Amino acid sequence: MTRRFFAIALAAAILSPTFSHSAVADSAANKASADFVEITPELKRSIEKGLKFLATQQQPDGSFGADRYGKHVGITAVACLAFMSHGDLPDRGDYGPYVKKGLKFILDNAQENGLVAADVSHGPMYGHGFATLFLAEVYGQTGDKRTHEALVKAIRLIRDSQNKEGGWRYQPVSNDADISVTICQVMALRAARNAGVKVEKEIIDKAVEYVRKCQNGDGGFRYMANSGSSAFPRSAAGVATLYYAGIYEDKSIDRGLAYLSRHLPGRGGSQSHYFYGHYYAAQTMFMAGGDHWKKWFTALRAELLAKQNPQDGHWDGQAGDAYGTSMALICLQMPHRYLPIFQK
Repeated sequence: MTRRFFAIALAAAILSPTFSHSAVADSAANKASADFVEITPELKRSIEKGLKFLATQQQPDGSFGADRYGKHVGITAVACLAFMSHGDLPDRGDYGPYVKKGLKFILDNAQENGLVAADVSHGPMYGHGFATLFLAEVYGQTGDKRTHEALVKAIRLIRDSQNKEGGWRYQPVSNDADISVTICQVMALRAARNAGVKVEKEIIDKAVEYVRKCQNGDGGFRYMANSGSSAFPRSAAGVATLYYAGIYEDKSIDRGLAYLSRHLPGRGGSQSHYFYGHYYAAQTMFMAGGDHWKKWFTALRAELLAKQNPQDGHWDGQAGDAYGTSMALICLQMPHRYLPIFQK
């Protein structure tokens, strides 16, 4: 029943003029060369070890992130998405109980005005974006009524807090915008639309207009539209925003992919916002498909496996072990193609 529910919702999203979809994207994206083995025995062992560690990080109230940020809806959301990337749902799979507890924590922190934020949140729109994405992925595969109610309110808040430029910033007000918060909201909007929740086309059109203004001449993206230099993490976010807005063939994407390719994992690039950058870069290369994905994932897989703690299986992230481990696991499990947001 749950897969059927998702199939109906996804069909509605594809047929909608919002988030347009091309036949070329269907045929090219997510397909690697026939001789490319995405999931190796070593990768399987790494994933299982990482998932086991991540399960130990959940707090009694269902939250993740206590090692660095306490009760945090964003870190809880990406942890649960890591379990869902393994194929587990609130009532299915070895890690289903952890997803269920995490979902309860997020729903318990969904406010009447739509904001999803725990009591320690700073700059809540980051966490809100990730939490809304998680709610959309759960609702799209379960049809749960309480999840739907929170999701609709969360999407309404995203809509109402978009600023006049077309982006979003740290707080749920329409005063300012930056590209790193904007991608979180656009990805949540796309996931919600895939699950059958109404998202107005003009919201996405404005977001695309804003992101285009953030691109520099070198193909990378700056933090804000008015000025700034390119950097790997925000450039990955910029290209991902265009993809999730339904743009698959575009000069801005071509230039962005070329910029990102100069930051191939294993070349000793900047470690600033490492997991945030690779979380979005992996998605852009996955959606680009073909040799883009083959080359990128081969390099990222090798680098992440080398970074994993051999004793307990965690990855150390800027926002703590639960965050780093979750982000690494989402990237490494993309070949599973279990999350609806990654399916074409």
